Amino acid sequence: MSKIGKDIDHAAELLKSGQLIGIPTETVYGLAAHAFSEPALINVFKAKNRPYFDPLIVHVSSMERLHDIAEITDERLSALAQHFWPGPLTLLLPKKKTIPDLITSGLPRVGVRIPNHPMVLELLNKIDFPVAAPSANPFGYISPTEAAHVVSQLHDNVPYVLDGGPCNVGLESSIVGIENHALTLYRAGGISIEAIRQVAGSLSVKLNQSDNPLTPGQLKSHYAPKTRLIAGPLSELIPKFKSYRTAVLYTGQSAPDAFFVFNLSPHQQTDEMARNFFKGLRAADASGAEVILIDYAPPSGLGIAINDRIQRATATFDGGTRARS
Repeated sequence: MSKIGKDIDHAAELLKSGQLIGIPTETVYGLAAHAFSEPALINVFKAKNRPYFDPLIVHVSSMERLHDIAEITDERLSALAQHFWPGPLTLLLPKKKTIPDLITSGLPRVGVRIPNHPMVLELLNKIDFPVAAPSANPFGYISPTEAAHVVSQLHDNVPYVLDGGPCNVGLESSIVGIENHALTLYRAGGISIEAIRQVAGSLSVKLNQSDNPLTPGQLKSHYAPKTRLIAGPLSELIPKFKSYRTAVLYTGQSAPDAFFVFNLSPHQQTDEMARNFFKGLRAADASGAEVILIDYAPPSGLGIAINDRIQRATATFDGGTRARS
C-alpha cells in the first residue's frame, strides 16, 4: 500500500533496492527510479503506462555528479547551468555510456537537471547514483503538484511518496540543448524564454508537437484531464456552453457564472497561473462538470509554457474523443 511521509532515509533505501518512489521538486512531483537499474526503469514505464519512445529526465544533486553521466561542452549551456541550477531547467547533453538507452529512448542525448527542492537534494546526496524521474502521473494525464495527487493516480505502483508540500513552480522544467550549433528550446517550462535569452543570448524555439519526440514533453497530446477541455476567450465560450455543466478556469477578480469555477490568478500574473494550473485543472476534472473552459495566458513570461500545456491538453480531445487515458 502506498504511503506518504517525510522519511528521506527510508526513501533512499527504497531507491537503492530498485523500488520506485514519489519525490517533490519545485516543478511537479516525480516518479523516481535508480537511473542505472534497467529493471527499475522498466517499472517506471509500466507504472505510468508510458511508451518506451518517450525519454526520461535524470536528476542529480550537483555539477560533480553530472560528470558521471554527461558533459557540458557548450559555453551557453554552461552559463545556463551556472545561473539556473538548482532550478527548473533541463539541459539536453551528449550522454555517457553509464546511461541506459531506456532513459534516452535510444537517442544520443540525455536530459539532466539539478532540482531546487531541499528534500530531494538531501535524498540525492544520500545515494551514490542519479535518479530518472518523469512526472508521477499516468501517461498523458495532469501532472501532480502535491503528494496526495501521486497516490491518487498511481496507487500501489509507488510504495512511498516523499511529502515536500505543494510545488512552487507548478510546471515542468524548460528543456534546452544545442541543435545545428543553435541554442534551442525544446520544451517551454518553469524558466521563461526571456530569462534564458538574457543569460545565453539568441535562442531558437522548437516546441514540436510530435508522435516521435526527441525530448520529454514534445508529444502532441499530453497533460490532459479526462473531462473535455476547450480553450479560447471565456466571453465567447461561456455563453456557447451555457446548457452544459461547465467548469471555468479564470483569472482576475470577477468570478464567472458556472457550475464550477477556479481562479488561477486573482492578480493575473503568469507565475501564479503556472503554480495553480495543474491544481486547477485537476479540481475542475473532479468537479463533475461536463466540459472545462479556459482562456490562453498572455504570451510572455511563463504564459508561453502555460499555453503550450493548454494546446497539448486540448489536442487530446480532437474529434471530440479522448486520445489517451
